[in-house]
Amino acid sequence: MSQDSIGDFLTIIRNGIMASKAYVLVPFSKLKLDIATLLKNEGFITDVLVEEKESNKKELKVLLKYVDGESVIHELKRVSTPGRRQYKSSFELKPVIGGLGILILTTSHGIMTDKRAKKQAIGGEVICAVW
Repeated sequence: MSQDSIGDFLTIIRNGIMASKAYVLVPFSKLKLDIATLLKNEGFITDVLVEEKESNKKELKVLLKYVDGESVIHELKRVSTPGRRQYKSSFELKPVIGGLGILILTTSHGIMTDKRAKKQAIGGEVICAVW
């Protein structure tokens, strides 16, 4: 049995949004930090901070973003799962909600959005869709 840490990360964010939390705390990993930084750069969250806990453990503090009491993130959906990986080439990447949302991919050149991957003509594993 395998653990889906990225799926857990996305679920924690979804639950925080449904409960109208100002922020959520998530166990640290470099991949989660990269995804959260990408969400920040695209304007879906306010900020992401790395906090040190006791015994040298780290956690991410993801500050959620709201406009007029409504979350900026309407849907956060896991695409590729440990049981079924989803790989797409650059020409197979379709816009999310007419270009309003993004796909987050992991490629040989790092974590990036579908728009940047298309521009660089790179494919990869589709982690999640956000809009």
